[in-house]
Amino acid sequence: MKKLKRSARLVEMTQYLLNRPHTLISLTAFADRYQSAKSSISEDLAIIKEVFEEEGIGELHTLAGAAGGVKYIPKMTTTAAVSIMHNIFRQLEQPERVLPGGYLYMTDMLGQPELLHDVGRIFATAFADRSIDVIMTVETKGIPLAYATATCLNLPVVIVRRDNKVTEGSAVSINYVSGSNKRIQTMSLARRALKERSRVLIIDDFMKAGGTVQGMMDLLYEFNATVAGVGVFVESGEVGSEDRLLEDYISLAKLTAVDMKTKQTTVVLGNYFDDKV
Repeated sequence: MKKLKRSARLVEMTQYLLNRPHTLISLTAFADRYQSAKSSISEDLAIIKEVFEEEGIGELHTLAGAAGGVKYIPKMTTTAAVSIMHNIFRQLEQPERVLPGGYLYMTDMLGQPELLHDVGRIFATAFADRSIDVIMTVETKGIPLAYATATCLNLPVVIVRRDNKVTEGSAVSINYVSGSNKRIQTMSLARRALKERSRVLIIDDFMKAGGTVQGMMDLLYEFNATVAGVGVFVESGEVGSEDRLLEDYISLAKLTAVDMKTKQTTVVLGNYFDDKV
């Protein structure tokens, strides 16, 4: 890259960091890239770090030593996250979204790039300090959320299928009990999709009793993998704690009431915000 003026270098360096979250970048790499002294690079990074933190963009961690460098960690402030969720609530509470069984139609929302980016950042903030190797979800509506979170955490995504695909080779399949309708269902994961002893973050779009998430956890047991966390976009508030199949999870929103006659719904902040607001 040709030598840039400082103002241009700051812009390019910022974009470079934003595109490589959770990646350690050495000062030498920056110095070579911009043909600048390490002292100048350090000053630039100090400016970027200050702006990132003041504007709630994230944190810039500095690691000293020969193998050190800087690492951008995407973060979102609680105030920003709450504001985003309230905007999402306005969409979720639209009467036409109410489906039989107390479910909400969310497919169109999960196709909105800005919404996905924001939700991905909130999940990335919630799980930023955990050791994670891969993100897992089950087809189909959880896939966009998983990829949005993976982009912020710079991690690969593994997709659990409802049935085995010939194109994925041999697979591990299990039966699980759906928490919502108590039916026996099947899910499978290709053997090549997940390394043994991986630390896995499960992301799902909607959770009622938690049967699907519990099924994924049981599937991970077959790979000797560890559940590093569970993130749910919307959970149902109609299921009591005694009927919930899992306790350790983070939800961003809770559907507390659905009136099938009037099509009125009430959505509130999920348990992620319990100790924050």
